[in-house]
Amino acid sequence: MPEPQVRAPPEALEQFLAPYGESLAALFYEVRAYVLARCPGANELMYDAYNAVSCVYSPTERPSDGFCHVVAYAAHVNLGFNQGAALDDPWALLEGSGKSIRHITVRSAPDLQQDGCEQLLLQAMAGRGADSAAGANKSIIKAVSDKKRRPAG
Repeated sequence: MPEPQVRAPPEALEQFLAPYGESLAALFYEVRAYVLARCPGANELMYDAYNAVSCVYSPTERPSDGFCHVVAYAAHVNLGFNQGAALDDPWALLEGSGKSIRHITVRSAPDLQQDGCEQLLLQAMAGRGADSAAGANKSIIKAVSDKKRRPAG
């Protein structure tokens, strides 16, 4: 089943992702659409940081309320879960060993179709009180780093 139509990426996000190249930007947008199709009311908090571009998805404008994030790296995109260590993951999809955050490495769009991926996202949303339809669904630039390390290309 095709993903429902989601809001277009903001122009600022397109500019942030430009140094990553078309294929990685397209993968980032695939993961973004995957999240927004399941929680269209989420606010998108955008960061153009020193070593990565990321978007945090939150029912509020506070990053601390975020349930997941999408991060662009040179060769892949992570679908991260802010409280991922607390999620039930019988599919063993989650990577990471930190106190809270876990992620799924996405190297191609079919990685999002793995058994358990959607269930993890829905668990993360529920754990943060995110209603799939409620919210202001704003895209907000939260931080832009002056100094950046970007992929060679």
